[in-house]
Amino acid sequence: MLTVKTELLEALRQALDHLLPGAGEKAAFESPKVAAHGDWATTAAMQLAKPLKQNPRQLAEKIRALLLAHPAFQTWVDAVDIAGPGFINIILKANAKQQVLHSVLTQTSAYGTQATNGQRILVEFVSANPTGPLHVGHGRQAALGDALCNLFATQGWQVYREFYYNDAGVQIATLANSTQMRAQGFQPGDDCWPTDPDNPLSKNFYNGDYIADIAADFLAQKTVKSDDRELTASGDVNDLDAIRQFAVAYLRREQDLDLQAFAVKFDHYYLESSLYTTGKVAQTVQRLQNAGMTYEKDGALWLKTTDFGDDKDRVMRKQDGSFTYFVPDVAYHITKWERGFHKVINIQGTDHYGTIARVRAGLQAANMGIAPGFPDYVLHTMVRVVRGGQEVKISKRAGSYVTLRDLIEWTSTDAVRFFLLSRKQDTPYTFDVDLAVARNNDNPVYYVQYAHARICSVLASWGGEIATLAHVDVSPLQSAAALALMLVLAKYPDRLTSAAANFAPHDVTFYLRELAACYHSYYDAERILVDDETVKLARLALVAATAQVLHNGLAVLGVSAPKKM
Repeated sequence: MLTVKTELLEALRQALDHLLPGAGEKAAFESPKVAAHGDWATTAAMQLAKPLKQNPRQLAEKIRALLLAHPAFQTWVDAVDIAGPGFINIILKANAKQQVLHSVLTQTSAYGTQATNGQRILVEFVSANPTGPLHVGHGRQAALGDALCNLFATQGWQVYREFYYNDAGVQIATLANSTQMRAQGFQPGDDCWPTDPDNPLSKNFYNGDYIADIAADFLAQKTVKSDDRELTASGDVNDLDAIRQFAVAYLRREQDLDLQAFAVKFDHYYLESSLYTTGKVAQTVQRLQNAGMTYEKDGALWLKTTDFGDDKDRVMRKQDGSFTYFVPDVAYHITKWERGFHKVINIQGTDHYGTIARVRAGLQAANMGIAPGFPDYVLHTMVRVVRGGQEVKISKRAGSYVTLRDLIEWTSTDAVRFFLLSRKQDTPYTFDVDLAVARNNDNPVYYVQYAHARICSVLASWGGEIATLAHVDVSPLQSAAALALMLVLAKYPDRLTSAAANFAPHDVTFYLRELAACYHSYYDAERILVDDETVKLARLALVAATAQVLHNGLAVLGVSAPKKM
């Protein structure tokens, strides 16, 4: 059906160019808000009315006449109607909609994807500091990041996944001190356990049971291995640095286990500490000073971020000689650019909103030719978890929050991924554990997966080779339910392109729910395994194509497509 759309768009382009040279560049179809109005629509008449100084309704009639005279419209279009102030609605012939089945059944898993475009993209996500288990907010990041990577891969990009984390600093020091006290036999509630609310170190001490687990394994001189490091504990309770290194390695392994359970893999782990040890931070500061973008004030070094749209200049180096947190961020993003990634997406919580202007200002001030607006940001809100009608806030394992692994253990990887992707990322989301395990149509992931399993059951009962269905006669597919299902199948490639362009994997979940609903309606309307062989094979081709697109869409989300449920 892509060929059909291409031919019809070319006809529309020619018609618009005939009326106003150059207007054809904006030729486009959209889906009518009311399905009964047609299969596709165009608002071209209303767009051209002002420059042509003509009534849009009368202009629509002229466009309609030009379209109906074009061979492509004569071949594929049943009717072209005018509605309202100048909407042009297009009703396709059945044979136009039927073209999609051959495309799906011959391209199979490649249906909806684009050819390699030779471009590289780096997506940084999760990026959790190794101070505790991954929480559900990290889970939302993992689902978003992985799905966005898959989406860009469908559009021909070479995708690179990166995890950036802080392996030094105050939080890591707090982790080391908390673990040392546990190793010394103390625990939260003991008289010596820091509780002073005015002491930042005390206030942020980690009280979860996982700290006791780290301490026990350190004393037992265990060896831990993660994707980016391996370390054997010394067992020396007085060696705080050894405790720090072991705790970081231990929690990196724990995070890896969480990510494995979530079926997320990274190409590279980038350490914040390496920006200092390799001199990247010092080089960045020197580069900004050489560009004349810094100044000294009150014993601190400032960056002129207001020159690039920030609301005020920002301190780079404090009076004590330490750097503010956005300086290594700028250095890190310079490395991304230098590594050849000129398309970069960062996925972070909405609490990082304030860093965007500072990082971009620093990159522009570096005078390296970095494009304005680099990098792109996708910011997400946190997630509430409800179970048994009550909000769940505390995990014994973590001490103060629900972990990603808790959520997976309570439900499933498929449910967590689909649910966390089922809303726009900047929309607050409540994860209903009870709904996620329900086996009914109210559970969206079950509803979509059941549609796939239902089709697989039909195909198994038939027992033939699915590949042969790509070449059967599908002309018997004339019913309203069949035609509606084919039209939804044809939307899939454009939905992928749009979802990637708008950083919107939730659009894929919406599409899959729409497709599943359309299939369930078709299944209720027509029996598939009928006696008439020609009709049976045509209907089998339709449902097999539907199963393939459901499988493809679920794969983009990182969700399985079960054959039985």
